Amino acid sequence: MLKVGVLGAGHLGKIHLRLLKQSEKYNLVGFYDADETNGNNVEAEFGYKFFNSLEALIDAVDVVDIVTPTLSHYDCAKQAIAKGKHIFIEKPITNTVEEAEHIRELLAEHNLRGQVGHVERFNPAFIAAKGDIKSPMFIESHRLAEFNPRGTDVPVVLDLMIHDIDVILSLVDSKVKNVSASGVSVISDTPDIANARIEFENGCVANLTASRISLKKMRKARFFQKDAYISVDFLEKKCEVVKMKDAPEQPGDFDMVLQNAEGVKKQIYFDNPDISDNNAILDELETFADAINNNTTPIVTLNDGTEALRVATQIINCF
Repeated sequence: MLKVGVLGAGHLGKIHLRLLKQSEKYNLVGFYDADETNGNNVEAEFGYKFFNSLEALIDAVDVVDIVTPTLSHYDCAKQAIAKGKHIFIEKPITNTVEEAEHIRELLAEHNLRGQVGHVERFNPAFIAAKGDIKSPMFIESHRLAEFNPRGTDVPVVLDLMIHDIDVILSLVDSKVKNVSASGVSVISDTPDIANARIEFENGCVANLTASRISLKKMRKARFFQKDAYISVDFLEKKCEVVKMKDAPEQPGDFDMVLQNAEGVKKQIYFDNPDISDNNAILDELETFADAINNNTTPIVTLNDGTEALRVATQIINCF
């Protein structure tokens, strides 16, 4: 079992601690938190060992799980890599693209593994649908959340939209050609609602909307491609796959058939895949353990995290 330690015991850090404790692929050694009072409270309540220094925790483990505020990701990752430790780092990977590229270079130099916590890649609805998503040409995503003061230290693009940016970049096999966007600061000092349009060299267009001041939650993405429409509901963990094929010569009474102006007939049918329930955070952590143990490429690499941050930064620069 890999010895693992967690940096940061905030809301998400506590979730990581709980899941790593129950995982059969890790031995949870303990955690470090810059807030000593919070660290002592978490240790007293849950029994995880609280290390009084970041260096002491890094020295005691094989894998460092970085769940600190984004501004500290770079320094934490550098220290862990310098000590020869594999790193799991929450999204966004770092505060700037330059920092992310440097971390990526350091990891390669030390022949270590790294993974970024883009958890929607492990969402069961996305896993079920992604096999049907082939060469999408138009993508629309909505990620809406009710207001929560936690996370408002960064623009909504880094807080929420970056999930969908990463998903889209993982599916579109083409380079980004152009990015345009607009955002509005309503409550925070940084944009709380934003819309972005990403154009790819192959002609695919993605239209993304993210808000943290909505009255209801929504996390949906729709993918349109030749002869198919795929909808993924990341929140409800549901997906819908609608396909078209040449209509039979004699359609059945319940067949759905469309005819275009040229007289071509297409049959519409549903091909919804089965969705297997899972814990996405536990899965992303355990597949990282597999990548380390088997010396294979993690599912969400530091390169993936860097490119998602690069596009997010381009969007933010449009405001």
